[in-house]
Amino acid sequence: MDELKSLAQSAGYEVIASIEQIRPPHPRYHIGSGKAKELVDLVSELRIEKIIFGNELKPVQAYNLAKLTGIEVIDRFQLILEIFVTRSSTREARLQIELARLRYELAHAKEKVRLAKTGEQPGFHGLGSYEVDVYYDTIQRQVSNIQDKLGKIRRTRHLYRTRRKRLGFPMVSLAGYTNSGKSTLFNSLTNENVDVNLGLFTTISTTTRAVDLFGKKVLLTDTVGFVGRLPLTLIEAFRSTLEETIFSDLILLVVDVSEPEIDVERKVSCCLDTIQKIGAGGIPIMTVLNKIDLISDEELTQKIGKLKGLSPNLVPLSALYKTNFQFVKEEMLRYFENEVKAYFSLAINSESMPLLSWVLDNTSVHNVEYGSDAFKVSFESSPQFADKVRSRVQNLGGVFKRG
Repeated sequence: MDELKSLAQSAGYEVIASIEQIRPPHPRYHIGSGKAKELVDLVSELRIEKIIFGNELKPVQAYNLAKLTGIEVIDRFQLILEIFVTRSSTREARLQIELARLRYELAHAKEKVRLAKTGEQPGFHGLGSYEVDVYYDTIQRQVSNIQDKLGKIRRTRHLYRTRRKRLGFPMVSLAGYTNSGKSTLFNSLTNENVDVNLGLFTTISTTTRAVDLFGKKVLLTDTVGFVGRLPLTLIEAFRSTLEETIFSDLILLVVDVSEPEIDVERKVSCCLDTIQKIGAGGIPIMTVLNKIDLISDEELTQKIGKLKGLSPNLVPLSALYKTNFQFVKEEMLRYFENEVKAYFSLAINSESMPLLSWVLDNTSVHNVEYGSDAFKVSFESSPQFADKVRSRVQNLGGVFKRG
């Protein structure tokens, strides 16, 4: 409930009342009929202008509640979309938000059409049967159109990523629950000034900047924050943004360790689950326990003990005051110190070119030289990846050397 209130405030609402109920969802109102009557009285007494549910509502439930109370009723997903709309600053973010909204509509379209045909669903009155029947197909076409536009942006992002890898810079992504302090840490590490405030979802679009780790240059990306019970539609809509996490060499998982223990554990579990869902489960993770300036050493020690079995490589930090800042940078550098330089040459043919593309996409390539019938590649990677390249090169009859 506290998180729902924070989300509502981030969307610009003033929260003046809240009610809760523990029971199986009621098919008509989601809440029980007695609690629905209590809600009606609350709306009348406090002159409430909108009702926000923390659970997902079916179209018929939202309609019944709106009809009963006389005001608009939305659920948690729609609330998050409202926040994203106000925070989006790039064309890509706006397209992703619209895609999420349309996919939400698509999932509820059949029910809305059914209600429209019985004359019950607001917003559909006066539509002819033909217009109602094509509603579903219209949304599908809009989804397809946005996916095409996002595909072009995705290809451009891929080109940028490939160029960065060719320059030999490791890539690090910041991940974490919304409002955990990712952007503050980003600013501290890069000396930038991206927006930071106490509201949820300050960062919607990605920002990438260079960071100097004691002479070694890495690229750091700030990404959209995670949130519990985030529908898969929204995760998928932001897949192109989250790809920066998927293709990273290291993930800094930022955790607000000042929160109550139960919330810290819940949010860490949510983040690790989301990282798995987006396909980044195999990437090394360093867990940054942020905001240690707000708790005692004793409380920090206790929470570290609880989190040891849940999240990997725990490093305490205050991003705001840069406490343990040098240690965090040293720990980041440790992930890249063991990288090896390697070289290989192969004849140009239908089997070697896919191998070259694979190496270009997955590691830091310093140079590629093309001859009339062969090419030579120098790159830097982890020892494990270099061994995979060596095996494939030798299987194709090429020459591979370390150092």
